[in-house]
Formats: sequence, structure tokens, C-alpha cells
Amino acid sequence: MTQKVFELTSADPAQLYGPSNTYLKQIGAHFPALKIVARGHEIKVTGPEETLEEFEDKLEAIVAYVSKNKRLDDRALEELIQTKDTARTKHTMLKDEVILHGPQGRIIKAKTTNQHKLVESAMTNDLVFAIGPAGTGKTYTAVALAVAALKNREVRRIIMTRPAVEAGENLGFLPGDLKEKLDPYLQPLYDALRDMIPKEKLEFYLENRTIEIAPLAFMRGRTLDDAYVILDESQNTTTSQMKMFLTRMGENARFIITGDTSQIDLPKHQKSGLKEAITTLNGVKGIGFVHLDGRDVIRHPLVKKIITAYEKKD
Repeated sequence: MTQKVFELTSADPAQLYGPSNTYLKQIGAHFPALKIVARGHEIKVTGPEETLEEFEDKLEAIVAYVSKNKRLDDRALEELIQTKDTARTKHTMLKDEVILHGPQGRIIKAKTTNQHKLVESAMTNDLVFAIGPAGTGKTYTAVALAVAALKNREVRRIIMTRPAVEAGENLGFLPGDLKEKLDPYLQPLYDALRDMIPKEKLEFYLENRTIEIAPLAFMRGRTLDDAYVILDESQNTTTSQMKMFLTRMGENARFIITGDTSQIDLPKHQKSGLKEAITTLNGVKGIGFVHLDGRDVIRHPLVKKIITAYEKKD
């Protein structure tokens, strides 16, 4: 057994330990072989040397995060503990860049390691695939990047699209005109935009088609120049639809394609265009692939547990 004493010089112990030592207990639960005793700015740890070394790496990353951000929460702590590449964790979690400011000063930024990877990939690739389960923030982050590019005048317009597979053959029986029939399937994209653009300005952008939200079928035959283009729910594209969409890319265009390969609504005899694109385009220079997982879930804590349970079953 080895004992080490760690002095907290750059982080507030109260922020690091959490209310009633909640965060300290969370760290301890990850290292059951260690005895951890904290008093003031001093943490005394006893246990196997190998485990102590791992603990020291994690503690260093957590202390650096608290020192930088002046706070800690359950999600950030779990992210710091679970990530295997500690050097990568410190690099990524310390990056606190704001993607953009929304209405009423709302700050919109990447919140998890893989969301940061998505931001970084979008900065270095014109075409990015963001793949992961529900609640991981892939669509929200993509929309934020598109709005930021529009605000910075890097593009002239935003185009957002989804395959309306869920409508099936019942679309014609729904009330209203075509827009009213399709809007429910595009609602998540409207919701994200409302978080990022004031209501009047968003209405203006939609009216003059600076921002266009349309089903995937409406993309056929077009060339999308000087635009930030998002294809959401891409797991529900067929192979031909995905190829059609990818070949719409024009000059000064950036594409982000989001999807969840575990939630495919296509008929069983049809291949998912997303799955095929992942295998076909993997390794092509200029295309980025970012995989998000249960650690990136930012919805209700139960969502993370549900995803983990299904992943174990699969």
C-alpha cells in the first residue's frame, strides 16, 4: 500500500468536493481500491500504486477544470472521470469557447468531449458525419455552428433538411397544405433555431429564405453554394438519397450530417444511406467522422441509463 498527499493550490476545495462532499464521493466510487480522506486543501489517498497513478491523472484533470471554470457539476465530473485519454480530456474540457450567444445573452457552447470533437471537426472539414444516440446534442451543436457561420458572414444561408420517413404514406391524409403537413417532422430544427436567434429575426430569415428548412426530397436537382447545410436523422435516408444529398455540395458549402444508426425507420429491405456512407467514405480526406455516445447525453439523467441498457443488450 502506498500513500500520497495532494495539495489543492489552484482550485477551491468547496467547488471540487461538492455539496456534502457529493463530488468527492463520486470520485471515490470510481476508485474503490483507494481510501480517500479530504481535509481543507489536502487530500490524502492510500492504496495500490498503479491505482494511485490513475487517480493522480484524473485529479489533475478535475482540478484544472475547476481552476479554469470556477465550477463543477455531475456531468462534467463524469466526463472527466470516464474519459480514458486524460491528456485529451484536459485539452478538450478546458476549452471553453462559446459557439455563439443566443437571445437574452444565452451562451451556447459544446458541453462534452465529443461535442468539442464535433466543433473541431467542423472547423477543419467541409463535410462531417456526427453519429450517436438521442440526446447527445449532435443536431443542436450542428445548428449552433451553422448559425455562428451565418452571423460571421462565412456563408450566406443555412439549409436544414430531414427525410420525412415517419410520415410514410399517411402524409396525404394529414390536414393542411404541404408545409403544415411537413412541419411536425422538422420541428426539432425550428426548436434549436429559436434558442439561438431572436423571434423577429428568425421569422425574417425564414421569409427571405436565408434559413430554409425543407424535407430531403426538395434537395434533388439543386446545387447548394455558399451555404451551411445540415442533414438531420440521416439514418432514414436510402443509399440513393444519401448520394443525391452529398452530391448537392457546391462552392463554399459546409455539410454536417447527423444520425443515429440504432433508430432506423426504413423498411427492412432498404439499406440505411448513413450506414453505407460510413463504410464507403471512411478514410476520404476532407470528411470528418465524430461518434457520440451515452457520455454525451444532456437530457434527463435517465436517458443516459436507457441508452447504456440498450447498448449492453445489443
